[in-house]
Amino acid sequence: MCFRLNTASATDCSMSSGTDEDKEDDSPHGTVRKVPPTVPISRDRIPIVYRSEYGVKFLGLQKLHPFDAAKGGNIYRLLKQNGLIRNDEDVYAPDEITLEELLEVHTQRYIDSLKWSLNVAKIAEIPPLLFVPNCFVQRSYLRPMRYQTAGSILAARAALQSGHGWAINLGGGFHHCSADRGGGFCPYADITLTVKMLQASGNGIERILIVDLDAHQGNGYARDLMNDTGVFIMDMYNYRIYPRDHTAKLAIRRAVELKPHTDDEEYLRKLKHCLNQSLAEFEPNFIIYNAGTDILKGDPLGLLDITPEGVIERDEIVFRSALERSIPVVMLLSGGYLRSSARVIANSIVNLRDKALLPTVE
Repeated sequence: MCFRLNTASATDCSMSSGTDEDKEDDSPHGTVRKVPPTVPISRDRIPIVYRSEYGVKFLGLQKLHPFDAAKGGNIYRLLKQNGLIRNDEDVYAPDEITLEELLEVHTQRYIDSLKWSLNVAKIAEIPPLLFVPNCFVQRSYLRPMRYQTAGSILAARAALQSGHGWAINLGGGFHHCSADRGGGFCPYADITLTVKMLQASGNGIERILIVDLDAHQGNGYARDLMNDTGVFIMDMYNYRIYPRDHTAKLAIRRAVELKPHTDDEEYLRKLKHCLNQSLAEFEPNFIIYNAGTDILKGDPLGLLDITPEGVIERDEIVFRSALERSIPVVMLLSGGYLRSSARVIANSIVNLRDKALLPTVE
């Protein structure tokens, strides 16, 4: 592995930022950006990862998507209002992930397929995108996703190296994307990329527990990590909805299948029991927490009945379990298709601070 985290992209229009730092190259990808230094990890920063480029803004087409394209920005604003973040310099801002880094996991064929708007439209589930020139699709949809993907990797580094023991990416969690296939709004395999970075970090991360609490089965990284004995997947999901991937299910070490309209009491009881079992059995030294809020009651895609209070308690259970065992944890936001999701997530993060489950944050 040769990850150079948070470096600039080396591509054509599809992955170029168009900054003054660009220089021409005779590579098949056209424009190549100079490589800036890796974003440094500092104990003085709050281990929250975000930048304004996370938001998808595309001539109103984002409104056709059930996902709240401004969710990360709305959470960031609410965390500022609650005093958890004082200014932009308090947090980490990732640079766009490079083509080289993406190819550590993705196939060249898959990356090339994203140069066709039809293929991106299928992944994003926004049919009108197929009529849009790919240059605009890259800039307005895929580039924000590349920033979020880099954000997941950077957040894992911060959780591991800052001394805080935790980090939160206000985006990412693209758990339906694998090395050679995107889907379910997920164009890049940020979870697989994060796992590979951790394993190659030289920090002795040998046992990674993925706790996937999005309402949907996490089939992308599961396919990628099918034969990786250093990864334990605990996936808790509504088994009657997308993606129903029976092959990927073979990679799940502890599957917690939920019926539609599962409520707080049953959900939290099963979470506590199965998380404790997973921790005792695998004894991980890193946790990737995929914290989808599509479990909320009323979510049009998750079809579960968890209240905002249930989500807050869910996050508290995961973070408390990690803190009590001194296991670094990174939280990714994943799915959530209600406009109220941003406030629920912000309230949950503030609750984690108030319960002293985010060490060193005052």
